[in-house]
Amino acid sequence: MTSIQALPKEVVHLITAGEVIDSFASVVRELVENALDAGATRIVVALWPQQWRIRVTDNGCGMDLDDLQQAAASHSTSKIHSSEDLWKINSLGFRGEALHSLTTLAELEIFSRSSGNVGWRVVYGEGGKAIQVEATAIAPGTVVTVSNLFANCVARRHGLPSTAQQMKAVQATIYNIALCHPQVTWQVWQDDRQCFTISPAATVGQLIPQLLPQVRQGDLQEVTLEIPNPENVTVNSQQSALTLVVGLPDRCHRHRPDWVRVAINGRMVKSPELEQAILAAFHRTLPRDRYPICFLHLVISPDQINWNRNPAKTEIYLNELTYWQEQITQAINQALRISSANIKESVHTTRVSQLIKAAEEKGNYNLNPSPQSPIPSPNFLKAIAQVSNTYIVAEHSGGMWLVEQHIAHERVLYEQLCENWQLIPVESPIILYQLSPAQVSQLQRIGLDIEPFGEQLWAVRNLPGMLQQREDYADAILELSWGGDLQTAQVAVACRSAIRNGTPMSLPEMQKLLDDWQRTRNPRTCPHGRPIYLSLDESALSRFFRRHWVIGKSHGI
Repeated sequence: MTSIQALPKEVVHLITAGEVIDSFASVVRELVENALDAGATRIVVALWPQQWRIRVTDNGCGMDLDDLQQAAASHSTSKIHSSEDLWKINSLGFRGEALHSLTTLAELEIFSRSSGNVGWRVVYGEGGKAIQVEATAIAPGTVVTVSNLFANCVARRHGLPSTAQQMKAVQATIYNIALCHPQVTWQVWQDDRQCFTISPAATVGQLIPQLLPQVRQGDLQEVTLEIPNPENVTVNSQQSALTLVVGLPDRCHRHRPDWVRVAINGRMVKSPELEQAILAAFHRTLPRDRYPICFLHLVISPDQINWNRNPAKTEIYLNELTYWQEQITQAINQALRISSANIKESVHTTRVSQLIKAAEEKGNYNLNPSPQSPIPSPNFLKAIAQVSNTYIVAEHSGGMWLVEQHIAHERVLYEQLCENWQLIPVESPIILYQLSPAQVSQLQRIGLDIEPFGEQLWAVRNLPGMLQQREDYADAILELSWGGDLQTAQVAVACRSAIRNGTPMSLPEMQKLLDDWQRTRNPRTCPHGRPIYLSLDESALSRFFRRHWVIGKSHGI
């Protein structure tokens, strides 16, 4: 049996370096975070995968000679100075491990110039010591070059994914960082050929279409809120804020939950609890097996966060987790509402174009205006007509909408049911025939009182209150027996109870439905995820009717 002994210093450094630096993407992440901490607004990343070389150039504040000579030493950093500072972290880097780890795994060279007129080139050797120092001409900022990555750990090279996968990981890393810092210009090169660029944007909502070309800015809703700190936060703590960008559920969604992103204080993090809160807030707004586009950035007091969970700083301990989940849910509900403030952003450009094209081909509409006089609306939509006993035509100050009456009413009823799910007894039991044990169990699961009533017969002695006045309540209960949780049952009841398409409605009835619908939490889609309305803004109508023409010229004068 071998005796326990201390590991050699070089082995300790190699183990530590392997935890911090494990791929091209991790090198890029560490160097880019340093650049952002230095105040950079333009960052260029160049990679030569076959040569195992990476270069990151920035226009940040740079380093003077004293800092350069110390920069790669073990656990050297300008970000923190004592254990108390671990609870006041406002920078992306703070461990002082990245540059030292790179000297353990690769060759490291840094050019940098601070506010002075002289720049410096430093080459680092074993242990992060500066082994070459010389003055050099360089623009203000820093250039870090890492060469022969993993040269002393060849097994690590063989264990890495293919070059294409590595570059994809680098792109994902930069995309995540760019979302947190939309004001920065990015250029990425591979083997002296430009791969992609990201232009700076005023807000993250304006940046996302660069990263998701199939998404237009009009498909997104952005909300920025100041939120109160939890009660236990110290009086002198900074004000918390929340930036939220959501893809409107009637316009865009994903097959996978790959665009549910959470950032805290400038860094993308993995937070299953916060991500679950986001998914829950979108429940019953998207089609089946679809996921939202959502980017959440929390800026909160550093004393609410413990970053010291893993070397990549992507996993954290967050205080008052339930409080932040509640704030996120409220913000998403606010973003999904329709109001006079965001009605201009509610135009479905693609659908409007298709509708106008169809109108040009057919040239007529079959409107059935109601004979009653228009009535004032407490909200911003005013019912003016019904099309084919299916669509409500509503006008507002910026144009007009077509609202599908059945699914708008379905959304209203569903939210009412979620808030007040009420089962009421019936005088005469509802008799159902030939139910399977699974169907009986399902009805019991959602709260129905059901018992045997004879050979292959079952008696149901209560039902959802909304079904009481329907003649097809037995069919509705049979439908509920086929599976799903309580929310699925509530969707089914709402769908059964909603106004059918083909039903004539008076103008007051249409107006009441519009008013009730506008007050729902998630008015953009029905509980199945279908869009409820189609908008035509005034500018689209003006273009279609050529109202911008000069009258004289249009007459050939």
